[in-house]
Amino acid sequence: MIAGAALAAANHLLKQATWARQRLAAHAGRKAELALHPFTFEFQIDGSGYLVRADAGASDVRVEFPADAPLQLLRGREEVMRSTRISGAADFAECVGFVLRNLDWDAEEDLARIFGDIAARRLARGLSAAFAWQRQAMGNLAENFGEYAAYEAALLVPRAEAERHTAAVRQLAEAIDRAEARLTRLART
Repeated sequence: MIAGAALAAANHLLKQATWARQRLAAHAGRKAELALHPFTFEFQIDGSGYLVRADAGASDVRVEFPADAPLQLLRGREEVMRSTRISGAADFAECVGFVLRNLDWDAEEDLARIFGDIAARRLARGLSAAFAWQRQAMGNLAENFGEYAAYEAALLVPRAEAERHTAAVRQLAEAIDRAEARLTRLART
């Protein structure tokens, strides 16, 4: 049931994006697997670039989203894609990754069918502003929690202090390497 709904949603997005269907159609017959624990969604590309159900079995590409992908999505798709692992056939993996990074829902087009063009435009702008506000609020909350955890509760090391410590450790390692090289030269003479 979830796979059917995901398939219908993905194909709806593909219907709005001719460029994505053209890219995917070049890989007709190939199979991919999207995994977001505990769910796995397997699909195959048809000749038109749409997704169809695939039988269980070996996939050409596996896309594994991080377990916290729904929360990361609040900060933007780029955040999710940074921690997503794509493996398998290189050409098909690149194509699937490109489509995942760039496929957008044209909500305004769908709303226009129901409410008309003007109302859809206003609704889409309002929704976009609301989501932007929510993303900003989540970012601010995360930043504030990070500062609280580092400075007030001392649960985390402040970034500047961690960077200073890392630099000091790096300098120490370099000094040890230089001393070791000197000792090696002295031992030869």
